[in-house]
Amino acid sequence: MSVTAILGAQWGDEGKGKLADILAHDSQICCRAQGGNNAGHTIVANGITYDFHILPSGLVNPGCINVIGSGCVVHIPSFFKELAALEKHGLDTKGRIFISDRAHVVFDVHQLADGLEEVELGEGFIGTTRKGIGPTYSSKMTRSGLRVCDLFDEAIFETKYRRLANGYKKRFGDLLKHDPEEELAKFKEYRVQLQEYVVDQIPLLASAKEKNAKILVEGANALMLDIDYGTYPFVTSSNTGLGGALTGLTLGWRSLKEVIGVVKAYTTRVGSGPFPTEQLNEVGERLQKIGGEVGVTTGRKRRCGWLDLVVLKHSHACNDYTALNLTKLDVLDDFDELKIATSYSVNGQQIEGFPANPETLANVEVNYETLPGWKKPTTGAKSYYDLPAPARKYIEFIEQFVGVKVKWIGVGPAREHMVSR
Repeated sequence: MSVTAILGAQWGDEGKGKLADILAHDSQICCRAQGGNNAGHTIVANGITYDFHILPSGLVNPGCINVIGSGCVVHIPSFFKELAALEKHGLDTKGRIFISDRAHVVFDVHQLADGLEEVELGEGFIGTTRKGIGPTYSSKMTRSGLRVCDLFDEAIFETKYRRLANGYKKRFGDLLKHDPEEELAKFKEYRVQLQEYVVDQIPLLASAKEKNAKILVEGANALMLDIDYGTYPFVTSSNTGLGGALTGLTLGWRSLKEVIGVVKAYTTRVGSGPFPTEQLNEVGERLQKIGGEVGVTTGRKRRCGWLDLVVLKHSHACNDYTALNLTKLDVLDDFDELKIATSYSVNGQQIEGFPANPETLANVEVNYETLPGWKKPTTGAKSYYDLPAPARKYIEFIEQFVGVKVKWIGVGPAREHMVSR
């Protein structure tokens, strides 16, 4: 068995979905390891645009089995809504999507609590998607959460659920507008609908190992949103790096063949938190407009800035990439010159690594290298040497600095807009 993991190398929104779509066509199983429907991948295939949130994007490949792993958190109404949207586009998902019985359930009460917790933070708000992800992982870690397997014993489920909902009611009082009995009533129907989708992932993946299947792990969010290694506290509530892939799925480290870091040719992030190379000027506006930088899940405009190799080197140190996929190179086609961040300084002194302290990070001075732009379209490129020489220089600068080969280069939105090396 060989496992390929595709992981976001920045703050998410790198365009992981396209490479996942391409590699899923040579994979028997595609898995999500962590996160919930706070993620968003857009895939353009055969002239149809698909938006994925909790579902693995391997569903676009009709021969691929898809698994939502134990490390994920699942909002059941959103799961069915997303399935219905794909089927409306003519995608047959029957018998090809499964949820681990150990995955935790996101309830409507978690989503309401998510919003109320953001209000409590005031000016220090995180910028959460308000999908209930943080509160669900909090429930998981305090061992008060409910897993998918719990749904099928109605009496025990309802007891545990009322205890969970009552805890939030005690905390938020009249601010929480929620009827537990109304949500419980919905699960009487979901319980029946879910039965064909729920599986014990351990024997499923063990069987795949025995059959030497090719397995693709599709990361959600990205390393800089990792609960341990990202820009805490402005992060998501799960391990978005390689560690999350190993704990959220029962694949084992010996199965890993490739760990691919997906990095945008510039940098974006959604929500609050420090962003050293952010350009609050005409450059940032151009990147946002040309790149169509609007969140798939939230609809929020993304903050934009120059490529940050301090971030990428930190990301590589945490995830140990075997290759990189550079995306959205075409967005830079019309710039006269391009800046790349290569180090940070504090009080005039260059520092090593990526600071853990958010206050320090918010006040670093960024040191840049300036490279010439290419002022030519890259979207028609079919091979590496079809790219303009300054574009190749930009790519090679990244490779040499980080020490990882750029194996794929995205030059447009469609599946075919990918240069392979």
